[in-house]
Amino acid sequence: MNIRSSLAAVIVTYNRLDKLKRVIAALQAQTCLPERVFVIDNASTDETGSWLTQLQQDDPRFQHVRLPENIGGAGGFYEGARVAYEEGYDYIWFSDDDAYPEPNAIELLLTGIKDFEARFTWRPSFACSAVKWTNGDLCEMNTPSTVWDWPRFYSPETPYFLVGSCSFVSVLVPRWAIQKHGFPIKEYFIWYDDAEYTQRIAKSYPGIYCPNSVVVHDVPENKGVNYSLVNQANIWKFRYGARNEASFRRREQGWAGVAVFARGVRRQMRQGNVEKSLRREVYKAIWQGCSFNPPIVRPDPDTGV
Repeated sequence: MNIRSSLAAVIVTYNRLDKLKRVIAALQAQTCLPERVFVIDNASTDETGSWLTQLQQDDPRFQHVRLPENIGGAGGFYEGARVAYEEGYDYIWFSDDDAYPEPNAIELLLTGIKDFEARFTWRPSFACSAVKWTNGDLCEMNTPSTVWDWPRFYSPETPYFLVGSCSFVSVLVPRWAIQKHGFPIKEYFIWYDDAEYTQRIAKSYPGIYCPNSVVVHDVPENKGVNYSLVNQANIWKFRYGARNEASFRRREQGWAGVAVFARGVRRQMRQGNVEKSLRREVYKAIWQGCSFNPPIVRPDPDTGV
């Protein structure tokens, strides 16, 4: 099978140069190296900018896109999707600056999505990798959600499972999905931007989980997003997550969806004995999310960009 199609990668980074260097090295070792790698620099204040400038001079496949300010991971993925789409790439691979793909990780996603289409005629809206933690366990925060008939097409020859959402850690998105469903929502800033986006594009058809494509996510702890873990240090992230998911639920599921989400959050915070003052901040964020409705930006249908 001819697996080649125009392929770009998008990496969003902010002040994590040591990890970013490992990501770049992992990309350079890929059996299917993207023609262009857009490294979206969220106005890093360390030496990331100068290092990326030198990298671009040494290897023009890597393009340093420096943003004037930090607009969060969501803003970075929006900008990366936009520039890669505008340059006409057929597939765009998204990942964080602390996730290291094994050498054949991207190739397996690309062959997987094409093989699935050829065998079953359906067009998966994305293909995602197995994300493992540094000790080899599955990374809890990056476990994709399955659909009800998730094993429908599984066999040893077709190791694909149907999923309804995944994270922006090693996910391959075809151009048609962006053209039809638009770009990630930049206003989310951080958290739930990937879940919202993959659920949105999966309205056409679910994505596929490719377990043989492996990425190692170098996060400090192997914990999923659970509101029982809210504390003074991480409340700022949970506020964004609560607002963004409430916004998504209000848009897609109405008030009933918001209520289900709020009840789940309440139960988790009670189980975790989260401080009352922090609980109030999370509830406030959920309430704010009910009226937070940022626009979905789509490519211009006339110009194609």
